[in-house]
Amino acid sequence: MSAPVMMFHLLLERLSSSMLARVPEPQALMEDAEQTRAFMLSSRSNGVLNYIHFFHAVMSLPVIRPGDVVLDLACGPASQLLQIARLHPDAHFIGVDASTAMLALARENLAEAGLPNVSLQLGDISRLAGFADASIDCVLCTMSLHHLPDTDMLGLAMRQIRRVLREDGGVYLADFGRLKRRATQHFFAHDRIEMQSELFTVDFLNSLRAAFSQTELQQSVALLGRELHVYRTALAPFMLLFRSMARRQVDATLEQRVHDGYGRLNAGEQRDFNNLTRWFRPGGLSLPSSLY
Repeated sequence: MSAPVMMFHLLLERLSSSMLARVPEPQALMEDAEQTRAFMLSSRSNGVLNYIHFFHAVMSLPVIRPGDVVLDLACGPASQLLQIARLHPDAHFIGVDASTAMLALARENLAEAGLPNVSLQLGDISRLAGFADASIDCVLCTMSLHHLPDTDMLGLAMRQIRRVLREDGGVYLADFGRLKRRATQHFFAHDRIEMQSELFTVDFLNSLRAAFSQTELQQSVALLGRELHVYRTALAPFMLLFRSMARRQVDATLEQRVHDGYGRLNAGEQRDFNNLTRWFRPGGLSLPSSLY
């Protein structure tokens, strides 16, 4: 990111006392073939989202145990899900998405990756039909809660997570937080304009406008009825993470997989990954694995 300009916007965010109204996304589901493929390409190796996917894969390490059945809600084209599944070959992952177009791309990606520990299912994250009570060991949902139309549906999704999750289950949730200034939203959506398509840029800006506030997210997450740590980016809640208590230690084998994944990032992606990690550090979030 353009660090000096970003700091300027974040300082203005910090000083601002107003709050923008939430603007729900113009469409409930991303089904357009051109739009979904633009998102998928941004998620692949060298895409603008690739390092962010790896960041969440690493930060979710402590909540996934060997042998777990893990539910990834709103998995999209499964680009991030496959990164996480590659780190945990001894767990089984179920990607759920309400978009048939996204799941079609996810199946393409899954076939190409050849990972045997991932399956996909069409479904609404506010209902989770077909999943029995207390049948899931861990639930993940990253950068997708803002797709829900309102806080009522957000609350329904949290109650469904609580229903399907085992008593000792793990949780990792991440999403944008609502920013206070339109100029800041515009900056983040357009900062990497040379690396992303016009369709992706429009989707990114719509996502930032649709983000729930930190208060709204925290009130909804409280419906899970379990203790989660909340972390936010420094100066402004551009991104928020909610993670349950650690359920495992990162052993040498898992550490090596993380190092291998980090090595697959190009130099620019490694730099961005390191910067994102540092951006969370003042709030108490640190890497569960040593990379640098």
